[in-house]
Amino acid sequence: MRRGRGKRKAELTEVPPASRRRTEEEEAIENARRRAAPSVREFKYNKKRVRLVSQGSELKDDARCILYWMCRDQRVQDNWAFLYAQRLALKQELPLHVCFCLVPKFLEATIRHYRFMLRGLQEVAQECAELNISFHLLLGYAKDVLPTFVAEHGVGGLVTDFSPLRLPRQWVEDVRERLPEDVPFAQVDAHNIVPCWVASPKQEYSARTIRGKIHAQLPEFLTEFPPVVRHPHPPSCPAQPIAWEACYSSLQVDHTVKEVEWATPGTAAGMAVLKSFIAERLKSFSTHRNDPNKAALSNLSPWLHFGQVSTQRAILEVQKHRRNYKDSVDAFVEEAVVRRELAENFCYYNENYDSVQGAYDWAQTTLKLHAKDKRPYLYSLQELEQGTTHDPLWNAAQLQMVWEGKMHGFLRMYWAKKILEWTRSPEEALQFAIYLNDRYELDGRDPNGYVGELQDGGRGWEALAVTAKAAVGALQAAPARSALRPHPTCSLGACEQGGELTLVSLCWQAACGPSAAFTTRAGRSGPSLARSAT
Repeated sequence: MRRGRGKRKAELTEVPPASRRRTEEEEAIENARRRAAPSVREFKYNKKRVRLVSQGSELKDDARCILYWMCRDQRVQDNWAFLYAQRLALKQELPLHVCFCLVPKFLEATIRHYRFMLRGLQEVAQECAELNISFHLLLGYAKDVLPTFVAEHGVGGLVTDFSPLRLPRQWVEDVRERLPEDVPFAQVDAHNIVPCWVASPKQEYSARTIRGKIHAQLPEFLTEFPPVVRHPHPPSCPAQPIAWEACYSSLQVDHTVKEVEWATPGTAAGMAVLKSFIAERLKSFSTHRNDPNKAALSNLSPWLHFGQVSTQRAILEVQKHRRNYKDSVDAFVEEAVVRRELAENFCYYNENYDSVQGAYDWAQTTLKLHAKDKRPYLYSLQELEQGTTHDPLWNAAQLQMVWEGKMHGFLRMYWAKKILEWTRSPEEALQFAIYLNDRYELDGRDPNGYVGELQDGGRGWEALAVTAKAAVGALQAAPARSALRPHPTCSLGACEQGGELTLVSLCWQAACGPSAAFTTRAGRSGPSLARSAT
C-alpha cells in the first residue's frame, strides 16, 4: 500500500458548513467526537470490526479513489464503515466516494419504506457534499452497476457495511465475484456495537447465553466515535446531481401503503427522537415499557432499522443518565444491545431464520404436537390484513400497524400469538406474520422481526414459532381482557410529543366496550388512533 505523506492536516479539522444551526446536544456530541480524535486517521481503529471479503488486501498503485458502498447504515457520522473508508482514503491521500445502489424492490417493502429511506439519503447526500465527499445514487442491483462504477472511477479499495440477512449477503457475494482481483473489498459491521462475527462464533440459544459475551466485550467496542471530517482530497469526477423524485419511477413497489406522518426520516429527526426519549421517557422505561398506557418507549426503531441513527450513539447518550435512571438505562441496554445482537446472531448463523425449520428443536417439537389442535377461528390473510377478525383488540393493533407503521411491543406479542391460533398451520402463521410485518411496519425486514424477543417486553415476536414458548403451547384463546388486565385504564389512541408519535395505549375500549370507533388523524374511520391529551 502506498503510504500517505500527511499533507494538509489542517484541513482535517475544518468545520463543514452547516445547512442549519446545531442544537446544544449536537454540539456536545460533535465535541465528544473531536475529543476522541481530530479525525479517524489519528484514531486507534479497532480492526476487529473489519473483515476482508476479497482475497487481496493491497491497494493498487494507480488507485484514484476509495469507495464506500453504503447499504444498511445510511448515515455519515457515527458510522464505522464510513470511518474506515475515510481512514483508507486519508492514509492514501485519495478522494472518497460514497454510493448507494437503489434496488427496484426488496422483499415486501412498499413506497412507505422507500420514501422514508430516500428522504434520509437526501440528508446523507447533503452532508457528504458539505464534507467534500461525492455521493452517488446508482439505480439497480449492485452486481450490475457497482463493478462498472469501480472501473470507471479507478476505485482502489471498496468498503461496505454488514447485514446478516440472506439477500444483502448475496449482494455482497455477487459484487465480490465481479470485482477485479486487484481491488480489495472489506466489510465493516457498523450496525452492531460488538461486531456480529466477534460477539459469538456460533448461534446462541437465548439472551441468557449471549448476554455475558456481549457485556464482556462492551468495554472494548462501546467507544466514542471520531468525526467524519471534511475530506482534504477533492474528487476528480464530482457526483452528478440526483433527480430524487425521478428515482421513484425506477421502483417496482406497492404505492398503496402510504407514508406515515409521525416519523420524519433522516438522522437529524432520529436524533431528535433520541433526545425526547432521554428527556421525557427514559425515566419510565424500566417500569412502563410493557404498558401500552404509558409513554415509555424510545420509538427509535425506524431510524435504527434504516441505519439513520447508530445504536451505539443511542447507548452512549443514554448511559450519560445512568446515575439518575440506573434501572432504565440497564433495561434499555438489554433491549437495544443484548436482544438486538441476539437477533443478528440468529439470522447470521441460521440460514432458515425466516422459516419454522429454523426454530429450535423444542419449538419444532411443540408445534408439531399441536399442529392438529382445533382452531376456534380460521382467518384468511386478507381478513387479517384488513383487521376484520372477531377480536377488536387484535383488529385495532393490526390497523394501527397498517396506518401508522408501528405497534406497541406489548401488543405485538398478542398480535403474533393470535395469528398462530387463527391459521391452519405454524408455517402459514409465520408466513402471514412476516408478510404483514414487513409490508406495514417501518422497521420490517429486520432481524428483530424474524427473531423477535424471547420474553415479554420489547419489540415483539413476529416469528413467534422461533422465539417464544408462550406461542408454542396449546392453542387456547386468550381473551382480549386478559391481555391488558394489568392495565385496566387503557384508553384508545396514540399521542404526539415533540412532533413524533409516542404510543401510549391501544384498544382497551375496543376490547371492552362498544364506543371504540372514531376517526384517525388522516380522516379514516376505524378503530381509534386519535391523539390523546398527553
